[in-house]
Amino acid sequence: MAQLSLSKSRVALAAAAVLVVAGLATFGVIRVDASSPPQSASAMLPEVDVATVIDKTITEWQQYSGRLEAIDKVEVRPQVSGTIVSVNFKDGALVKKGDTLFVIDPRPYQAAVDQAAAQVAAAQARTGYTQSDWERAQRLLADNAIAKRDYDQKQNDAREASANLKAAQAALEAAQINLGYTRITAPVSGRVSRAEITVGNVVSAGASSAPLTSLVSVSPIYASFDADEQTYLRYIHQANQGGAVPVDLGLADEMGYSRHGTIESVDNQLDTSSGTIRVRARFDNADGTLVPGLYARIKVGGSKPHAALLINEAAIGTDQDKKFVLVVDQNGHVAYREVQLGSQQGNLRVITSGLKEGERIVVNGTQRVRPGGEVRVHMVQMDGNDSDDDQAAAQPASQPSAQPAAQASAKPAQKAPQKDAQNATHGNAKNS
Repeated sequence: MAQLSLSKSRVALAAAAVLVVAGLATFGVIRVDASSPPQSASAMLPEVDVATVIDKTITEWQQYSGRLEAIDKVEVRPQVSGTIVSVNFKDGALVKKGDTLFVIDPRPYQAAVDQAAAQVAAAQARTGYTQSDWERAQRLLADNAIAKRDYDQKQNDAREASANLKAAQAALEAAQINLGYTRITAPVSGRVSRAEITVGNVVSAGASSAPLTSLVSVSPIYASFDADEQTYLRYIHQANQGGAVPVDLGLADEMGYSRHGTIESVDNQLDTSSGTIRVRARFDNADGTLVPGLYARIKVGGSKPHAALLINEAAIGTDQDKKFVLVVDQNGHVAYREVQLGSQQGNLRVITSGLKEGERIVVNGTQRVRPGGEVRVHMVQMDGNDSDDDQAAAQPASQPSAQPAAQASAKPAQKAPQKDAQNATHGNAKNS
């Protein structure tokens, strides 16, 4: 019996010790929980970047790819045969119209000119003699001192000499032209290619001969591209009616469009196999940067300036065949909104329907929210840059005064559990 009572007392002491440890742990938990500040419900909401829809006046543009073409392109060929004695340009140099490019040995042609000039002089002498002889025959005929047959002979000799003079003068002119062809000049102003045939080589005349070099005009320059049928009907056909259609051009290493021009010409028929029509735009190129053959990004402006709503491309979602955005109201509630897309304006997209001026949409963090949910709003600009004004407007006006009040109310709450825990500890120590 003594052993049984002893074991019961040990069990009771062990149970009391467990209760004391549990009580201390409970008070410790209470103290730790009380020391941590309470979290508000808004802090648990997902935070997303929200921007206001942009409303501004725009001109719609259609974008195409094309190639640069020279207005004038000439393959320089010799017009007389001979030996090249001089090349008067550097490869790739800019030349002006009339500058000498090549010189063919002019001596044979100078001799031909001299010979033709001598023939002209002889013909002039013959003409003078026959003309005076005919005039003398006219006076004799009036006095019946010459036979009619002799008079006709002298008249014929005068006319024949005059014709021979004209032939000699024509031969002299042809010889002078050939002599001029020995000096090959630039037919247009522009940039010359390399010399395909150098000094000492003999060249032959004619269209079938090898070109000496090529020459392309520099400014202005053409940009050719193929426009689709819809764009032609809406915008480009105005060029055929005398209207000015603006065109912008950008090169492959440029982000934007650095040059501005106009539609120069439109082809006379549509290509039925591709449904496009060939269009040629004209651009100034005074600095010579644009070179024929370069790839060009071209955009054609057809609409008149008008007001439009624009949003960032990143804010647009795809739902099967639909496009949508997530709209956030003033209370932070998210709504699904289907939209219709228009043309692209830089990194922004025109919205033709589905949004209104002043509405706010989610531009970053759409994967963290669902339609019908609630979010914490972080205002940014539509281009993605933070706006201090928008952030200040997004914060509630009562928030700065609410934080000190919450902190003041939290301090007594932190001290009270500590006193209770100390009193409970002293009380347990006295009881023990």
